[in-house]
Amino acid sequence: MKQTVFFIDDEKHIRMANQQTLELAGFNVECFSSAEKALPLLTFNWPGVVVSDIKMPGMDGLAFLEKVMAIDSDLPVILVTGHGDISMAVNAIRDGAYDFIEKPFAAETLIETVRRALEKRSLTLENRNLRLELEAQSAPGPRIIGKTQAIQRLRATIAQIADTGADVLVQGETGTGKELVARSLHEHSLRRDKNFVAVNCGAVPENLIESELFGHESGAFTGAQGRRIGKFEHANGGTLFLDEIESMPMPVQVRLLRVLQERQVERLGSNELIPLDLRVVAATKVDLKQAAQEGHFREDLYYRLNVVTLEIPPLRERREDIPLLFHHFLLVANARYQMEGPPPSADQIRTLLAHAWPGNVRELRNVAERYVLLGQSCGYDLEQLVHGNSEGEVAITLPQQMECFEKSVIEQALEAHKGNIKNTMESLGVPRKTLYDKMRKFGLDKQNYK
Repeated sequence: MKQTVFFIDDEKHIRMANQQTLELAGFNVECFSSAEKALPLLTFNWPGVVVSDIKMPGMDGLAFLEKVMAIDSDLPVILVTGHGDISMAVNAIRDGAYDFIEKPFAAETLIETVRRALEKRSLTLENRNLRLELEAQSAPGPRIIGKTQAIQRLRATIAQIADTGADVLVQGETGTGKELVARSLHEHSLRRDKNFVAVNCGAVPENLIESELFGHESGAFTGAQGRRIGKFEHANGGTLFLDEIESMPMPVQVRLLRVLQERQVERLGSNELIPLDLRVVAATKVDLKQAAQEGHFREDLYYRLNVVTLEIPPLRERREDIPLLFHHFLLVANARYQMEGPPPSADQIRTLLAHAWPGNVRELRNVAERYVLLGQSCGYDLEQLVHGNSEGEVAITLPQQMECFEKSVIEQALEAHKGNIKNTMESLGVPRKTLYDKMRKFGLDKQNYK
């Protein structure tokens, strides 16, 4: 949403003059002849500020301020006052007004006051969004963070197939977030109120996996002293997530194929078929097709699972997302440990961008937590924390590192200034043409940041 200035005054020539002043300074301005016309357009997260005369027919500036404070007490309202109303304006500030400007005022005074108010509003809304992000960590609907095309495509595909019920195969290296994708599919589907059941096929002993998945009746085998409900049955109505599906023993793959085809499960030691209504999401870190061709995985099961395939790129292939992800994990760690890890510097961002990240997003999250726990209190710098579990740096040239860092800095500036080119170029200290050239080079569009 674009930052806007609402200018309210009952005198037309004053509205026109100040609108021109503010627009020449680069602000988006809407003028109103009365407070009553502007009030219905204001909402809790409206991204702008209001400049209002105090003395107006109908609803005056003070009554308007009271109404605005009831909508959002953090919304900046700048009051315009005559000399005799100074004490009234001071009282209004105590009641929540951001500032007041005394008539007659210079154009520079209005511009500077509005600029400061807009900066405050941006910070307020940013902090609100960050608080919402932290709250979302314990709420349904896990978020897949990133702005690269691969991640945007992944989110779009999840949204498209969430309610179809189709079985899904998720492929990605260790630590890329395969379970997060499975949970996202579940939480964005109509099955969200039912169970999400996760099974790591590589962590269950081979002699127990059939009982774990399909359940058993009392006496079905030695030691089966009572009935056990298997994971398929427990996930009925919801989602079953089979992680490391490539580790599943061949005999179990045969039974799994039958369950997927017939949507029925039979407990060990039972002749009763239990109908199932569930989605199966399988995840693998290997090429299942190649594994099937080499005889390590059933080919018919591969094709049965491969209704929809979601590919999660490794972190080294989505480096532009690293600063955003690190900032997110930093906020989560700050809240979890009740500590304060300072935002990384430009040099530290370069360190993050240059690392190989063999452990992918999981490794990045761990580094963020170590940064909060050990960074300030124990004197470790970020480079030491990153290399603490490194398996070697990526073979990336200095120009590649600089380009990646440069793109990240420009993206952050565009984000901070809501796509405003003038403010972005000023904050970066580069000419307009240089900024446009860089944006064109990196495929950045200001419209994506408004």
